Amino acid sequence: MIAVLTGDIINSAGYNTSEWLPKLKEYFLALGNTPQDWEIYRGDEFQLRIVPEKAMEVAIYIKALIKTTKNLDVRIGIGLGEEDFKGSGVSESNGTAYQRSGRTLSFLKEKKINLAIATGDLQLDDTLNLILKLGLDFMDAWSVVSAEIIIMALKNPKTSQTEFANQLKIQQSAVSQRQKRARLDLVKDLLNYYHKNYKNPQS
Repeated sequence: MIAVLTGDIINSAGYNTSEWLPKLKEYFLALGNTPQDWEIYRGDEFQLRIVPEKAMEVAIYIKALIKTTKNLDVRIGIGLGEEDFKGSGVSESNGTAYQRSGRTLSFLKEKKINLAIATGDLQLDDTLNLILKLGLDFMDAWSVVSAEIIIMALKNPKTSQTEFANQLKIQQSAVSQRQKRARLDLVKDLLNYYHKNYKNPQS
């Protein structure tokens, strides 16, 4: 079983790609090789193949990463399933994971929602997507500062607020306020729920 993330950058036409593309590529390179594990195509669309247990965290990390550029956002369809055919690149590969990811992204564009998942388990999908829809209420509203603090917390989950404060040269109380505004506690709850409940989808 694999996870496939298919996405596109929202509002990219109004920005120079140098403002967001290098940091997205740097993150993808830390996750795998191109084109076998990820590809960026048509300027602002991408596809990423990863292990299922990391799918939700990676999707939220990508969202935060893109939102560190003011007024940019990203739409991501997550698909869990099989890989029946492995092409020379992810965009040429196929299987239920790819099909679910692509269909989910199309659904998101139609419904004007920015993140959803398809696992093949309809009951689990309903629950996860309701949680995501509620989570997007604050994630879509992340400021640049909130997005940056989410990235720091996801990248360094064991780092204390005091250590973050030293890195940022601000007070520990300011770090706490930033994390509260970004709703880091709810992001962690969402990720914990996903890790406990995702399972092999029906093929």
